Amino acid sequence: MARAATTTDVFNAVAEPRRREILDALAGGERSVNDLVEAVGLAQPQVSKHLRVLREVQAVDVRDEGRRRMYRLNGPALEPIHAWVSGFERLWAERFDRLDLVLEDLKRKEEGDGHGT
Repeated sequence: MARAATTTDVFNAVAEPRRREILDALAGGERSVNDLVEAVGLAQPQVSKHLRVLREVQAVDVRDEGRRRMYRLNGPALEPIHAWVSGFERLWAERFDRLDLVLEDLKRKEEGDGHGT
């Protein structure tokens, strides 16, 4: 099966770690390119390249503010990722519940032993 182009699929776009760093930086609010350069520690051309990909999948919005371009998250475009991850939430909760039961059982056995071994 052919892989979807990075610029047409939000999952592929955010698979790149530096793009996730940019999204993390934008989670705190709107930022300029220069702010993002400082936040992620990449050169401006690299940040701009990643922002272009994120714009193409609509994960970020941009607006001009004088001579600066301001970027912000576009939550609805990230919804497919949230929906997919949410599908695992029940599984994780069930596993943590089972782990809690095992740990409680071990604690009871340890307390019943009287000396912790």
